[in-house]
Amino acid sequence: MDIRERILESGLELFLAHGVRRITMDDIARHLSVSKKTIYACFDDKDEIVSECCQGYLKNSRCEFEHVETESKDAIHEIFLTMEKLQSMFTTINPALFEDLQKFYPRVWSMYVQFKDKHVAEVIERNLLKGIEQKLYRPDINIKILVKLRIEEITLGMNTTVFPLKSFITKDVQIALLDHYLHGIVTVKGHKLINKYKNITDEE
Repeated sequence: MDIRERILESGLELFLAHGVRRITMDDIARHLSVSKKTIYACFDDKDEIVSECCQGYLKNSRCEFEHVETESKDAIHEIFLTMEKLQSMFTTINPALFEDLQKFYPRVWSMYVQFKDKHVAEVIERNLLKGIEQKLYRPDINIKILVKLRIEEITLGMNTTVFPLKSFITKDVQIALLDHYLHGIVTVKGHKLINKYKNITDEE
């Protein structure tokens, strides 16, 4: 791994843990045990690091969710695998990151919004269609509305005004919202499969 990649890896680790606004170039240099001069030899400023970190993280997230989609046995199994990913993801992400990007990095925030509104929406829609085809989801559900609902749930789960950090754990909020969403769309067959996968998870 070259120094540029190491800087991006270090920056991303700090941004995820503390948000963007609180982290300075000095913090990144100290975390990586290099001089600030070394960082400026690779990047013009912190904005460039934030932008490239976001691009890399979104690209990696896309690959991970596509892998989940490919490896899942059925539509509900895909949701359970997604729950595992969300638990891991939101254990390491400080919600302040999203608030900082929205307020101070509009260009980077627009990258996230585009990713969510396009890629995440496509993944959700494919899952709904698959679930209906497999008779695990109700055939009368409105796919267009539910795609929007699910996307807004993800955003809501990161809203610290609605779910303040002193009272709620972000990953628990995200899992609860996804679980509620799933129970609202399944058939009797789908509900039985939920219980099966929950029992497997509990045994593990």
